[in-house]
Amino acid sequence: MRLCNATFAKIKSTYVYEIIFATDRGTSKIACTVISSRLYKLCQLRTVNTTYSENKLFVYSQVPFLGPCPHLETVKDFDVAKYIGKWYEAERYFALFEFGGKCVTADYLPTADGKINVVNQQISSITGIRSMIEGNAFLVGRNDEAKLTVNFPSLPVNFDAPYWVLDTDYENYAVVWSCNQFGIFSTRNAWILTRSRKPSIETMEKAYSVLDKNSISRAYFIRTDQINCNKKH
Repeated sequence: MRLCNATFAKIKSTYVYEIIFATDRGTSKIACTVISSRLYKLCQLRTVNTTYSENKLFVYSQVPFLGPCPHLETVKDFDVAKYIGKWYEAERYFALFEFGGKCVTADYLPTADGKINVVNQQISSITGIRSMIEGNAFLVGRNDEAKLTVNFPSLPVNFDAPYWVLDTDYENYAVVWSCNQFGIFSTRNAWILTRSRKPSIETMEKAYSVLDKNSISRAYFIRTDQINCNKKH
């Protein structure tokens, strides 16, 4: 993959950054609408059509960064059995597939074939409609290493997305990281998950300390609305 062209323009006070790559299967374009003149700001991916070799890469609206994925360590001695169950999303990086979503939850349940069934649910703050997407997660390294991949077969393009648990105490919080590399830049996502819909300040401070330890900027996080949610959700 090589860089063919990169343009940066201002259109009606909105900065647009467009990167065009050439691959062995033609050209690919990724265009972003950026809310400031720096690429390192919240970016909504507008056009996604990226292929590389025989593997189709689907950028699902993560935050783009120049440079490769950083080297991060995951939690030691990861215990899947303790991790499964319901988690509430406290904060997240911007992601188009969660746009306008509130009351976001993730349920992880073990399956007979050794995988983990993933059920993500949210309520649209715009329409009030509840939506759900179901997928699978599985470990990609050692059984005690918190590096998983997640895929959702119902998406237009089915691919395995990284799901790394940077830290968790299993009972209160978990910090999850995902990063995909595309030539000279990478797309990143991060979540703070909690066991309680209304986590304590102490719990959130522990999660923030994980972000700081890994040099993950808090500036890109959006707080998830967990107010006025159905108790069953």
